[in-house]
Amino acid sequence: MRVLVVEDEVPLAELIKEGLEDEGYSVDVAYDGEEGFDLAANEPYDVIILDIMLPKKDGFEIVKDLRNDGVKTPILMLTAKSATEDKVLGLNSGADDYLTKPFSFDELLARVRALLRRSFGEVKSIVRVADLELNLNTHEVKRSSKPIELTSKEYALLEYLTLNKDRLLSRMDIIEHIYDYNYDFDSNVVDVLVARLRRKIDKGFDKKLIHTVRGAGYMVKG
Repeated sequence: MRVLVVEDEVPLAELIKEGLEDEGYSVDVAYDGEEGFDLAANEPYDVIILDIMLPKKDGFEIVKDLRNDGVKTPILMLTAKSATEDKVLGLNSGADDYLTKPFSFDELLARVRALLRRSFGEVKSIVRVADLELNLNTHEVKRSSKPIELTSKEYALLEYLTLNKDRLLSRMDIIEHIYDYNYDFDSNVVDVLVARLRRKIDKGFDKKLIHTVRGAGYMVKG
């Protein structure tokens, strides 16, 4: 999943970025409101983490303008303020959740995961496709109760495919959702990644879950 962090406190922004990348997310960072709005309005993010107090354009303006432009990406607002009116203003502007500084990374991660589940219509932490099981919180993967070890990118691809079960995803869809803005990828990076994942998920099983639609992309079918 791809996340945008808009935060002008550089050490905090980098800490969030590193922590989320360790969890398998692809993360872009903007350090002012104008850059953050431009990225959020033009790139396909799965979650936006947005500070309220930003140079050039504050978080309230960003949320309001994004929603007016039809951008429906889930937004988690960060604020150093604990006043109720700030929280209410953020939610009324169109934010989906808020988190008051200082906060623990574990709490931030839990909020991000909850927003992702909600946006994909999943209320549970476990996603199942046939005999394949993904734990969205721990990133544990099992097939027929057998644990499967995946790299962070393999997991990110599998999660994206399973959350979009029975939907065709193009190579560009996959690139946009599991790689960050600055990633310098080869033309066949998706095909190579899918081949690696298929060997781990489908090899040795009669029922194949990962399917190729020639010339169009990939999909998981249960």
